[in-house]
Amino acid sequence: MTIKKCTLEDSLDLQAVSVETFTETFKDQNSAEHLNAYLERAYNLNQLEEELANQSSQFFFVYFNQEVAGYLKINTGDAQSEAMGDDSLEVERIYVKKKFQKHGFGKHLLNKAVQIAKEQKKEKIWLGVWEENENAIAFYQKKGFFQTGAHSFYMGDDEQVDLIMTKTLN
Repeated sequence: MTIKKCTLEDSLDLQAVSVETFTETFKDQNSAEHLNAYLERAYNLNQLEEELANQSSQFFFVYFNQEVAGYLKINTGDAQSEAMGDDSLEVERIYVKKKFQKHGFGKHLLNKAVQIAKEQKKEKIWLGVWEENENAIAFYQKKGFFQTGAHSFYMGDDEQVDLIMTKTLN
Protein backbone atom coordinates (compact mmCIF):
# COMPACT_ATOMS: atom_id res chain seq x y z
CA MET A 1 0.00 0.00 0.00
CA THR A 2 1.24 3.48 -0.88
CA ILE A 3 -0.21 6.97 -0.55
CA LYS A 4 0.57 9.60 -3.19
CA LYS A 5 -0.51 13.24 -3.48
CA CYS A 6 -2.70 13.91 -6.54
CA THR A 7 -1.94 16.52 -9.17
CA LEU A 8 -3.93 18.01 -12.05
CA GLU A 9 -2.61 15.18 -14.23
CA ASP A 10 -4.58 12.76 -12.02
CA SER A 11 -7.96 14.39 -12.73
CA LEU A 12 -9.35 11.58 -14.93
CA ASP A 13 -8.32 8.90 -12.42
CA LEU A 14 -9.78 11.02 -9.62
CA GLN A 15 -13.06 11.35 -11.52
CA ALA A 16 -13.24 7.60 -12.13
CA VAL A 17 -12.58 6.60 -8.52
CA SER A 18 -14.92 9.33 -7.22
CA VAL A 19 -17.85 8.16 -9.32
CA GLU A 20 -17.16 4.48 -8.61
CA THR A 21 -16.82 4.79 -4.84
CA PHE A 22 -19.68 7.24 -4.37
CA THR A 23 -22.00 5.11 -6.49
CA GLU A 24 -21.02 1.89 -4.68
CA THR A 25 -21.65 3.50 -1.32
CA PHE A 26 -24.88 5.42 -1.90
CA LYS A 27 -26.76 3.97 -4.92
CA ASP A 28 -28.97 1.65 -2.85
CA GLN A 29 -30.22 4.46 -0.55
CA ASN A 30 -30.92 7.09 -3.21
CA SER A 31 -32.89 7.42 -6.42
CA ALA A 32 -30.91 7.15 -9.66
CA GLU A 33 -32.09 10.66 -10.55
CA HIS A 34 -30.72 12.23 -7.34
CA LEU A 35 -27.52 10.19 -7.47
CA ASN A 36 -26.80 11.12 -11.10
CA ALA A 37 -27.50 14.80 -10.44
CA TYR A 38 -25.00 14.76 -7.59
CA LEU A 39 -22.35 12.88 -9.58
CA GLU A 40 -22.72 15.34 -12.47
CA ARG A 41 -22.32 18.36 -10.19
CA ALA A 42 -19.62 17.10 -7.81
CA TYR A 43 -17.42 15.01 -10.07
CA ASN A 44 -17.43 16.68 -13.46
CA LEU A 45 -13.90 17.25 -14.75
CA ASN A 46 -14.01 21.06 -14.46
CA GLN A 47 -15.13 20.85 -10.82
CA LEU A 48 -12.42 18.35 -9.91
CA GLU A 49 -9.72 20.36 -11.71
CA GLU A 50 -10.76 23.49 -9.78
CA GLU A 51 -10.55 21.56 -6.51
CA LEU A 52 -7.15 20.09 -7.44
CA ALA A 53 -5.85 23.59 -8.26
CA ASN A 54 -7.04 25.07 -4.94
CA GLN A 55 -4.01 25.63 -2.69
CA SER A 56 -6.19 25.05 0.40
CA SER A 57 -7.25 21.56 -0.71
CA GLN A 58 -5.21 18.39 -1.14
CA PHE A 59 -6.04 14.99 -2.60
CA PHE A 60 -4.19 11.74 -1.95
CA PHE A 61 -4.63 8.40 -3.71
CA VAL A 62 -4.07 5.18 -1.81
CA TYR A 63 -2.71 2.42 -4.05
CA PHE A 64 -2.64 -1.33 -3.65
CA ASN A 65 -0.51 -3.19 -6.20
CA GLN A 66 -0.45 -0.11 -8.48
CA GLU A 67 -4.27 0.14 -8.47
CA VAL A 68 -6.06 3.14 -6.98
CA ALA A 69 -7.92 1.69 -4.00
CA GLY A 70 -9.39 4.99 -2.82
CA TYR A 71 -8.59 8.57 -1.92
CA LEU A 72 -8.58 11.32 0.65
CA LYS A 73 -9.54 14.98 0.20
CA ILE A 74 -8.67 17.52 2.90
CA ASN A 75 -9.39 21.24 3.15
CA THR A 76 -8.05 24.11 5.22
CA GLY A 77 -8.88 27.81 5.42
CA ASP A 78 -11.69 28.98 3.17
CA ALA A 79 -11.77 25.68 1.23
CA GLN A 80 -13.57 24.08 4.19
CA SER A 81 -17.22 23.34 3.48
CA GLU A 82 -18.16 25.00 6.79
CA ALA A 83 -16.52 28.02 8.44
CA MET A 84 -14.54 26.20 11.13
CA GLY A 85 -11.61 28.59 11.36
CA ASP A 86 -7.92 28.50 10.59
CA ASP A 87 -7.20 26.12 13.49
CA SER A 88 -9.19 23.33 11.76
CA LEU A 89 -8.61 20.84 8.96
CA GLU A 90 -11.58 19.26 7.18
CA VAL A 91 -11.59 15.71 5.91
CA GLU A 92 -14.05 16.20 3.07
CA ARG A 93 -13.73 12.72 1.56
CA ILE A 94 -12.33 9.35 2.47
CA TYR A 95 -13.57 7.03 -0.25
CA VAL A 96 -12.38 3.44 -0.63
CA LYS A 97 -13.49 1.06 -3.38
CA LYS A 98 -15.78 -1.66 -2.08
CA LYS A 99 -13.32 -4.47 -2.89
CA PHE A 100 -10.66 -2.75 -0.74
CA GLN A 101 -12.87 -1.97 2.26
CA LYS A 102 -12.16 -3.60 5.63
CA HIS A 103 -8.42 -3.79 4.83
CA GLY A 104 -7.23 -0.67 6.68
CA PHE A 105 -7.08 1.76 3.74
CA GLY A 106 -9.54 4.19 5.35
CA LYS A 107 -7.52 4.11 8.56
CA HIS A 108 -4.32 4.90 6.67
CA LEU A 109 -5.98 7.80 4.83
CA LEU A 110 -7.39 9.20 8.08
CA ASN A 111 -3.95 8.89 9.69
CA LYS A 112 -2.52 10.86 6.74
CA ALA A 113 -5.06 13.63 7.39
CA VAL A 114 -4.22 13.71 11.12
CA GLN A 115 -0.48 13.82 10.31
CA ILE A 116 -0.98 16.81 8.00
CA ALA A 117 -3.19 18.57 10.54
CA LYS A 118 -0.50 18.16 13.20
CA GLU A 119 2.25 19.32 10.81
CA GLN A 120 0.16 22.43 10.09
CA LYS A 121 -0.40 22.96 13.84
CA LYS A 122 -4.18 22.57 13.58
CA GLU A 123 -6.10 22.19 16.84
CA LYS A 124 -8.88 20.02 15.45
CA ILE A 125 -9.86 17.86 12.53
CA TRP A 126 -13.47 17.50 11.44
CA LEU A 127 -15.69 15.91 8.81
CA GLY A 128 -19.28 15.47 7.72
CA VAL A 129 -20.76 11.97 7.54
CA TRP A 130 -24.25 11.01 6.36
CA GLU A 131 -26.43 10.32 9.40
CA GLU A 132 -27.46 6.95 7.92
CA ASN A 133 -23.89 5.75 7.23
CA GLU A 134 -23.61 3.76 10.45
CA ASN A 135 -20.37 1.97 9.50
CA ALA A 136 -18.57 5.27 8.85
CA ILE A 137 -19.95 6.86 12.03
CA ALA A 138 -18.75 3.89 14.11
CA PHE A 139 -15.32 4.05 12.41
CA TYR A 140 -14.90 7.76 13.20
CA GLN A 141 -16.11 7.33 16.78
CA LYS A 142 -13.54 4.55 17.25
CA LYS A 143 -10.89 7.00 15.98
CA GLY A 144 -11.81 9.62 18.61
CA PHE A 145 -14.34 11.77 16.72
CA PHE A 146 -17.56 12.94 18.35
CA GLN A 147 -20.61 14.69 16.97
CA THR A 148 -20.46 18.48 17.28
CA GLY A 149 -23.23 19.49 14.87
CA ALA A 150 -25.00 18.75 11.61
CA HIS A 151 -25.46 20.35 8.21
CA SER A 152 -27.48 19.82 5.05
CA PHE A 153 -26.12 17.77 2.18
CA TYR A 154 -27.92 17.74 -1.15
CA MET A 155 -28.12 14.58 -3.25
CA GLY A 156 -29.56 16.22 -6.34
CA ASP A 157 -32.45 18.19 -4.85
CA ASP A 158 -32.94 15.70 -2.00
CA GLU A 159 -31.88 17.35 1.27
CA GLN A 160 -30.09 14.95 3.62
CA VAL A 161 -28.30 15.45 6.93
CA ASP A 162 -24.59 15.03 7.53
CA LEU A 163 -23.38 14.79 11.10
CA ILE A 164 -20.40 17.00 11.79
CA MET A 165 -17.85 15.00 13.77
CA THR A 166 -14.74 16.56 15.33
CA LYS A 167 -11.55 15.32 16.93
CA THR A 168 -9.34 17.59 19.04
CA LEU A 169 -5.64 17.14 18.38
CA ASN A 170 -2.94 17.30 21.03
